[in-house]
Amino acid sequence: MKSNTHPKYEAVVFNDLASGEKVLTRSTRSSNKTIEWEDGKTYPVIDVEISAASHPFYTGKQRIMDSAGRVERFNARFKNFGKK
Repeated sequence: MKSNTHPKYEAVVFNDLASGEKVLTRSTRSSNKTIEWEDGKTYPVIDVEISAASHPFYTGKQRIMDSAGRVERFNARFKNFGKK
């Protein structure tokens, strides 16, 4: 096999800026910024704007849009579709 064809896959900390939650995982991304983790080791940190910890869909804080009019319009437009 050829050497140096795959990127380095190493431990990285993703820091959610919105919620402050940090997750230690593995990734091919890296950073010059580092942080000391709970195990005493130092890992590169990648700051993200939003993650599952702060996304409205996953936190249950999602706003539900009123789509009742859309459903009726769809049904009215396609009520005879497929009938012979």
